[in-house]
Amino acid sequence: MDGGAVAGHAAGAGWQRGGRLAARRRAADHLATGLSLAATAVVLAALASILLTLLVRGLPGLSVSTFLRATMSPGSGGGLANAILGSLVQTGLAAAIGTPVGLLTGVYLAEYAQDGRVVGMVRFVSDMMLSAPSILVGLFVYMALVAPVGHFSGLSGSVALAILFVPVVVRTTEDMLRLVPLTMREAAYALGAPKWRVVAQVCLRAARSGVLTGILLAVARVSGETAPLLFTSLGNMNWSLDLGAPMASLPVAIYQYAGSAYDDWVQLAWTGALLITTGVLVLNVLVRVWSRRTGAAG
Repeated sequence: MDGGAVAGHAAGAGWQRGGRLAARRRAADHLATGLSLAATAVVLAALASILLTLLVRGLPGLSVSTFLRATMSPGSGGGLANAILGSLVQTGLAAAIGTPVGLLTGVYLAEYAQDGRVVGMVRFVSDMMLSAPSILVGLFVYMALVAPVGHFSGLSGSVALAILFVPVVVRTTEDMLRLVPLTMREAAYALGAPKWRVVAQVCLRAARSGVLTGILLAVARVSGETAPLLFTSLGNMNWSLDLGAPMASLPVAIYQYAGSAYDDWVQLAWTGALLITTGVLVLNVLVRVWSRRTGAAG
């Protein structure tokens, strides 16, 4: 066999091996794509099932009295107004406590801290708080604020939610500030601006959309927490805006009414679950819209 035949045979064998390799790669690609689509379909089906169940079970109990009347004894036609108001008060106070703490901590980690044990410890604690079970936070606040005074309170519930609120803001603020280009800082320093002014008026202004997104996501996270409130604010059947006394909330009302033997209370639990889900969904949609608009404007 001459050299040309040998070269041709080798080239043909190479083409065959290349074709088999390409076929295996296409098969692996199709398999991975199919598995990804199947997993996506399962998640979407589960989400659609949850939303459909909430709509079917919750909408029949949705009425004007739900938003205007407080919870009452079974058969009295009560609503969820006090629980809605209590949730708004406790979530709002948690945001008021957690936002500056998380924001300043994130600014410190991104702009002022140097690599070292203290910084590593702060980041480790923040990550642990981000993944810590909420019931442990509730127990901690119970031992720190409830047990010493001998009674539950809306303030302790707000503190528990604020502890869950802080790590989300810390992580988001630090990540967004690290995305700000170094050239913006250098330009501000070249103009003679001190570091605090560079951070406040250049870095935070450039990262404001991401920081606000993190705050909204933190609100969405804590608004549906039940376990911390069971150990702190407990709940209240009456109207109460006293932060030193037990305060109603939607998650606790849902927890208490869902296992009730009374049909009207069970209906209120489904309606409350629908309201919380709708609120969280609206917040997430607002976050998406805000992010897209600010991204397009930038």
